[in-house]
Amino acid sequence: MESLGNLRRTDYAGDLREKDIDREVVLMGWVAKERNLGSLNFVDLRDRSGICQIVFNDKPDEELFEKSKKLRSEFVIGVKGKVRKRSSVNENIPTGYIEVLADELKILNISDVPPIYVKDDDNVSENMRLKNRSLDLRKPSMINNLMVRSKFYKVTRDFFAENGFIEVETPMLTKPTPEGARDYLVPSRVNPGKFYALPQSPQLLKQLLMVSGLDRYIQITKCFRDEDLRANRQPEFTQIDLEMSFVDVEDVLDINEKFLKVAFKEMLDIDIELPIKRMKYKEAMERYGIDKPDLRFGMEIQNITDIVKDCGFGVFEQSAKEFNSVRGINVKGGAKAYSRKGISKLEDFVKDFGAKGLVNIKIEEGKSITGIDKFLKEGILDKIKKAFNAEEGDLILIVSGKDKVVFDSLGNLRNKVARDMNLIDDSKFELVWITEFPLFEYSEEENRYVAVHHPFTAPMDEDLDKVESDPANARAKAYDIVINGDEMGGGSIRINDREIQKKMFKALGFTEEDAENKFGFLLEAFKYGAPPHGGLAYGLDRLVMLFTNSSNIRDVIAFPKTQSASCLLTGAPTELSEEQLREVHIKPIKE
Repeated sequence: MESLGNLRRTDYAGDLREKDIDREVVLMGWVAKERNLGSLNFVDLRDRSGICQIVFNDKPDEELFEKSKKLRSEFVIGVKGKVRKRSSVNENIPTGYIEVLADELKILNISDVPPIYVKDDDNVSENMRLKNRSLDLRKPSMINNLMVRSKFYKVTRDFFAENGFIEVETPMLTKPTPEGARDYLVPSRVNPGKFYALPQSPQLLKQLLMVSGLDRYIQITKCFRDEDLRANRQPEFTQIDLEMSFVDVEDVLDINEKFLKVAFKEMLDIDIELPIKRMKYKEAMERYGIDKPDLRFGMEIQNITDIVKDCGFGVFEQSAKEFNSVRGINVKGGAKAYSRKGISKLEDFVKDFGAKGLVNIKIEEGKSITGIDKFLKEGILDKIKKAFNAEEGDLILIVSGKDKVVFDSLGNLRNKVARDMNLIDDSKFELVWITEFPLFEYSEEENRYVAVHHPFTAPMDEDLDKVESDPANARAKAYDIVINGDEMGGGSIRINDREIQKKMFKALGFTEEDAENKFGFLLEAFKYGAPPHGGLAYGLDRLVMLFTNSSNIRDVIAFPKTQSASCLLTGAPTELSEEQLREVHIKPIKE
């Protein structure tokens, strides 16, 4: 291995073009590929910008040529040479019209045979990729994802700075929260038996910043939630967190629409139309069965409860009479797309969301074909067909039962069918604000009302009296930004009145003592003049997924965790020694 000596990089490999012909350059990076053709040795040098072909010729410098023959995949090298026109053009890469004829080579480090290929189509398991993350991150797609992420950081900071937001760091060691997901807990060595929590969100602290008169706050921050993981979730994630004073809902939405317009233009060169469409939560559920609807395709839910309340089919009649509902979707062209086996799989799918079954009606050869026709009164099938505007070749899928089950089943079924039938145009971006969420939802498990968002969300002005008298129908000044069926961010106007906040805690089942113990510092601050305030938080990782067209959140995070919240690269989490545990006053409970 050699030192750099006087050799210093002049250019990145992927930046060279025909305009650089006859220039002397110094490149540094890794050997992506080497090919020996007798008197010529070709090496693809890779750095974060891309690949450039290096040529070693045995004629002018046989010693240099022999040295180049020692190069192997992932050796670290420095090369000096002159850019020249490439004899065999490679139109698949930006540098495919030029190459560098080398006159100096330094082997800066060698490499063992790598356990994975450093190329995008290596087809290796995700576990292998995560275990060998330093190699995985050398891949062009991964480097691009991180560079896109870095650019988005700058776009975000620039926009909010230009609009009067002040960046403030809030602490990572905070007080455990009683609502929401589980906290990651950190034992205190100097306070035996006491614990910090890693923040799920800087929610209360950013509200205190508004009480402090900061007026506009922004932070790109890490947050932590000890919850079950899936493709777009991680135990630690990055949030664009913001808060504003002296605002109501439209003020927060307005500044964030401007931010999204800038972000889409800078990141994707796409002009989104403002204002972004608004949709109330109730409408979203009625039409799409889900509070994060994908608007890139139709297939809206239809309510046929009134049509089937006396239809003769007991399942439908029972649902209609028990103040539940019977609803469905019309899958255009679905009659041929789904065989009996395919529909059986759809039945299993909706059962995962609590549905007891899935009724299907196929429109074929002018007839409505279904397994329940013998139970239905005359004319009912025609009414159902008309309600769904069903035509030849269509497939009607119906779920009945409690509204929550029906909405969950059909909302997710709609998305699945759209993916199955390739109905989604991935080149489109459909944005929508979902507003007026319920303030509370009833938890059967806890036998009480819980906050849909968090306990600090303000009720709609006209629903203020419902906080105590009719919590089931109280609406919140809350809003989510949904893009292509994914929630990218959410927020609300906060409660800034001490007495209203106390009512909220009471509705959630907190005693005055509980509220004071857990949130006394917030209530105390509210004594001294809290301005009207509200804000929003974006999932930065999810937005980067959108901008890079990634389907897995782990592809836009440098060192992510697996679905079991472990790090295959470092081996975290790991057991601690008895001495370490004793220092923080912890004794493990062995199951």
